[in-house]
Amino acid sequence: MQLKKILVPLAILAVLFFAFRNYGWPGIVLVGGALTMWALLHITRMMQVMKRASDRPIGFVGSAVMLNAKLKPGHTLLHVVAMTRALGQLRSPKDEQPEVYRWTDAGGSYVDCTFQGGKLQQWQMTRPEAAPEPAEAPPAAP
Repeated sequence: MQLKKILVPLAILAVLFFAFRNYGWPGIVLVGGALTMWALLHITRMMQVMKRASDRPIGFVGSAVMLNAKLKPGHTLLHVVAMTRALGQLRSPKDEQPEVYRWTDAGGSYVDCTFQGGKLQQWQMTRPEAAPEPAEAPPAAP
């Protein structure tokens, strides 16, 4: 169980308690308004990221190399979708952990990202093999 899921609600309750104790109902209204504003900002950001992602094909990224360079462990799936401006192509079975998503660029390079509990754990970039150069034909005999 993640400690954050317990501590955040407890911190909110503690702030509400101290606001009521020190300022009464106006304190509750002030803290409640601030929490509502924070929630609305978070929802607005999520909606904006999803709106941008809906305009692009699933699993497409402008440059897999740049995505690979920007990724860091602990990024959320929403953060990666915001960076790529596209939803990833799900490669693992639905509703099973860990989740693996793939983003591919126009050159055929792709990045596979593994998320555990919505947080980026690892990623791997793969480039397509270069086609072998055709050998030059020997000069024609006179």
